[in-house]
Amino acid sequence: MSTSPELTLLFDGGCPLCVREVTFLRRKDRDQSIRFIDVDAHDYSPEQWSGISYRQAMARIHAINADGTVLTDVAVFREAYRLIGLGWLYAPTRWPVIGPVVDIFYGVWARYRLKITNRASLDQLCLDRCERPF
Repeated sequence: MSTSPELTLLFDGGCPLCVREVTFLRRKDRDQSIRFIDVDAHDYSPEQWSGISYRQAMARIHAINADGTVLTDVAVFREAYRLIGLGWLYAPTRWPVIGPVVDIFYGVWARYRLKITNRASLDQLCLDRCERPF
């Protein structure tokens, strides 16, 4: 077991598909090399996580490597799957033709994820969050 995680993955705990993916990754992460942070939690603080705002984290997936490098989009999955020993699944996303296509698909998913999962719009979620009593 590692003393500190190699990757900190920021995820939307209100998204059923995101939670399913995190559950899978947690189950496969035998070395506990990934830390999972729910950006939708009331205590999410951007200052603790490379300044990644709630809006940014909810718009696209983010992760932070142990060296502080911020990853986004498909690069997050590539690294997470590498750490759990299934990196071969995302290896083709580095290939010249497949990579850009996968990036486009992820961009479409990220843009419509909230709507697809029957959630409020990003603007509404951000407005609600700013008005939440803490």
